[in-house]
Amino acid sequence: MDIRLQEKLDALPTEPGVYLMKDKRGQIIYVGKAINLRSRVRSYFTRTGDTRVFVSMLDTMLGDLETVLVHNEKEALLLENELIKKHKPRFNVLLKDDKQFISLRLDRHQPFPRLEVVRKYEKDGARYFGPYSSAGAIRETLRLINRFFQLRTCTDHVLANRKRPCLLHQIGRCPAPCVFPVSQEDYRKSVDEVAMFLEGKAGELTEGLRMRMKRAASELKFEEAARVRDQLLAIERSLERQKVATSDFKDQDVFAFFREGDRILFYVLHVRQGRLNGGQAFPFGSQEFPDDELLASFVNLYYDQGGFVPEEVLLPLEPGDGTDGLEALLTERRGDRVKVFVPKRGEKHELVNMAVKNAEQAFVERKRTKDETDTVLSRLQSKLGLRNFPRRMECYDISHFQSSSIVASQVAVTDGETDKSRYRKYKIKTVDKQDDFASMYEVITRRLKRGLEDGDLPDLLVIDGGKGQLASAHAAMKDLGVEGVDVVGLAKSRDQEVFDRDAESAKSPERVFVLGRKDPIVLPQNSAEMFMLTRMRDEAHRFAITFQGKSMRKSAMRSALEDIPGVGEGRRKMLLRHFGSLKRVGDASIEELAEVVGPAMAERVHAGLHGDPEDDTEDPVREASLDDASEPSREKAAHEKADGGSPPGTA
Repeated sequence: MDIRLQEKLDALPTEPGVYLMKDKRGQIIYVGKAINLRSRVRSYFTRTGDTRVFVSMLDTMLGDLETVLVHNEKEALLLENELIKKHKPRFNVLLKDDKQFISLRLDRHQPFPRLEVVRKYEKDGARYFGPYSSAGAIRETLRLINRFFQLRTCTDHVLANRKRPCLLHQIGRCPAPCVFPVSQEDYRKSVDEVAMFLEGKAGELTEGLRMRMKRAASELKFEEAARVRDQLLAIERSLERQKVATSDFKDQDVFAFFREGDRILFYVLHVRQGRLNGGQAFPFGSQEFPDDELLASFVNLYYDQGGFVPEEVLLPLEPGDGTDGLEALLTERRGDRVKVFVPKRGEKHELVNMAVKNAEQAFVERKRTKDETDTVLSRLQSKLGLRNFPRRMECYDISHFQSSSIVASQVAVTDGETDKSRYRKYKIKTVDKQDDFASMYEVITRRLKRGLEDGDLPDLLVIDGGKGQLASAHAAMKDLGVEGVDVVGLAKSRDQEVFDRDAESAKSPERVFVLGRKDPIVLPQNSAEMFMLTRMRDEAHRFAITFQGKSMRKSAMRSALEDIPGVGEGRRKMLLRHFGSLKRVGDASIEELAEVVGPAMAERVHAGLHGDPEDDTEDPVREASLDDASEPSREKAAHEKADGGSPPGTA
């Protein structure tokens, strides 16, 4: 070991803090926390029974070490969390700040509350239920609630501005408080029943419904009694499917993990009011550090995502520095006492065992899926003659509408799965007319320049198009001196001319164009390799069309109002905020416009949008309507891909 580094290890303090391990290039590869920094860090170099690759290579890999001292373990947990999110070290577990958690929010402070799907918990006085393991689970719950409890589903804005009841009222699924004088007391009863249903309070809820059914029947209100009966049966069936996990009816999160080498999968089992409410799996690779450290770090990051913090957190093993710091941190985030412990027996120990089994099952399933994906990628490499194993692929598509609003999309796939963190959108800057070849040259040039600077290049570029588009991409690679990246072109199938009148119309197969090969490669059309390529190409097409539509909408809104003298950015925002869209601004009368911008400016805006009444020119509002702007989503005009020829000005 380097003498300077050995001196740092010898001088480590015995106080709590955070340590940052760096490699020879100065890159942070691991962030950890400890109550005793000297004991924890030095333990990595004294482990004799630890056979993991990273620990054995630490002497040669470690280039530098930094420490930050704090007052206690809770501060160390907070700092560790922030540093992991900032530096994204190679050997830490990393949770993405995206759509991990789905919950339901019920704000009882509103006169007519509704259920909202949210992904973040806030201390706003509302009730939160969840998290739910999948969008399908939350849709099923909402379907049942909307059918039998009859809460409104519209937004607050719609509630305040609706003039007549919606379809849900007409089919008997909403009392329409937006229009009719609905009793808040009666509505509040439905809200209370929804809360009991989501909390799993089966006995209290069903008993109340049964009494209401009998009361309605005794008052000869047979239709209401039948409705309550159906509601009761549906709720009982739903609650029967929820297995009772504990007898103390607490909110709990149960953590477990399964590990093989450097691959580890954490599993979180959710228990709400004593009933199982689903679970989530979080797989990670390149994890060489001890189990107790990774578990504590994962739990810390998990609750930093804005998720609900329960009353109890159950762990399969004791974290290296104990549970006191984690317990104090979670108590602060919850605003109430949280217990963190490792159960050794009883119901809670059985819950941990159940979570461990789920972790192992999820690990095995993902491993099998990964092996299958690697087989498909290996066949793709072989059939296309690629130099690289195509683990990281990117696909590009050019989209334009009537030679304007030229945009491009970049979608990414990592290990056979879409990687939305690497999606990119491009506005073409150097081409002002319909030229797919020059546009593709610009996009690939911009992407590869950034990749060369960041050291982030894919294994395979897939170009949506034929020989021309492929040649443009290759020209960009040559001009930048990029080597070691494969590139292919994927041409869509097209209608073939059929001379037999009785023959059905036919389509040519999808073709893959490869550099240095005259004829395209035709993969089996139903093969997994072709499905992977076409799915990526279709996603790039969808992403480009969506971006183009948004760009054209912005342009339409901006141009129609900007051409009116006296209407600056402030007035434009006022109008759009008040009316909601440019079309509604155009449909507004002078009197309605005057309420926002005054009488004189209202006449000017109305005249500017509609023109002189005697003028026969087209209405610019209709000409730049949102419906027209979304036209590319139905038809990608002038977007035919050329199968041959050289891209002008790109070689």
